[in-house]
Amino acid sequence: MSIFQIEHAIEYTYSQPVIFAPHQLRLRPRSNVHQSVLSFDLSISPAPQQVAESVDLDGNNSTLVWFDSSLTNNLQITTKTTVSTNLTNPFNYLLEPWAANLPIDYPVSLSQQLQPYLTGYLGHSIDPIAAELAAEIWQTVNAKTIPFLNELNQQIYHNCKYSIRDTGASLPPGIVWKHRSGSCRDFVVLLLEVCRAVGLAGRFVSGYEAGAETDDRHLHAWAEIYLPGAGWRGYDPTHGLLVADNHIALCSSPFPAQTTPVEGKLRTLGAITNEMSYRLVIEKA
Repeated sequence: MSIFQIEHAIEYTYSQPVIFAPHQLRLRPRSNVHQSVLSFDLSISPAPQQVAESVDLDGNNSTLVWFDSSLTNNLQITTKTTVSTNLTNPFNYLLEPWAANLPIDYPVSLSQQLQPYLTGYLGHSIDPIAAELAAEIWQTVNAKTIPFLNELNQQIYHNCKYSIRDTGASLPPGIVWKHRSGSCRDFVVLLLEVCRAVGLAGRFVSGYEAGAETDDRHLHAWAEIYLPGAGWRGYDPTHGLLVADNHIALCSSPFPAQTTPVEGKLRTLGAITNEMSYRLVIEKA
C-alpha cells in the first residue's frame, strides 16, 4: 500500500471579462478496491454559487459548479487530496479460461454491457493502421490475450516518441502510429483502438503517475482493458508498464473527452482567448 498527498492547481486567464456557465470538474480521484480517497479539499475562485457532487455512468466522481453573473478575468481551481493505493501486484488475478485467446467469445449479456468499450473512439469503424498493427501482434503471440496486451504496450513504448501537449483532443490512432509520436493520451487512444480491433474492451483513464522522481509533473493518461475474471486492468504505454500502486486514477470513460478534468463554457460575446497554467505536486506520505 502507498499513500500520496497531491496538490493540483489550475488557473485560466481570459483576454477580457467573462461570465461562467456551469462547469463540470473531474478532479476527485475515484475510490474502489484499488485506491481510496482519504481526504479531499476543493477550492475555487471566484467562489461558485453552488456545488453539486454526483457519480457518473462509469462510477467516476463528478462535481458540478455554477456561478453568479459577475464578470471576471480569472478562474482558479485547486485540489488537495490524500489517496491510498492498494494494487501492489498487477498480476494477481485469475483469467477466465474462455478469455485466454483472441477474439474472446463473450457471453451475450457481458457483450451487451461492454458495447461502448468495444466500439469507443471511432464508433464501429476501426482505423486501418491500428487494425494492421493488431493483426501483426495477434500473429506474433499466437492469439494469446495477455501476451497480446503486453506486446502492444511494449511496442508503443519502444517505438513511439513521447511529447507533452497540455491541451487539445487526442490525435487519431492511425496518425500516432504512422508518425510514431504523441502525448500520453495519444498513446492510450492508439492502444485502445488496437485492442478493439481484436475484440478487447477498453476505456481511457485520466489521473496521476507518481513513479518518477521529478518536480515537473503533468496530468497523465493510461488505458484499462476489461479481462474476464480480472476486471479492469491498467496498461500504461507511455512508460511500458502495467498499472499498479504508483498510478492514481481520477476518472475513466470509453470516450477521452469525457475524462477532461475541467469542462465548461463561457457566457460572453465576441472572441475570447485564454491561457491555462497549472501546478501539480505529488508527495509520498
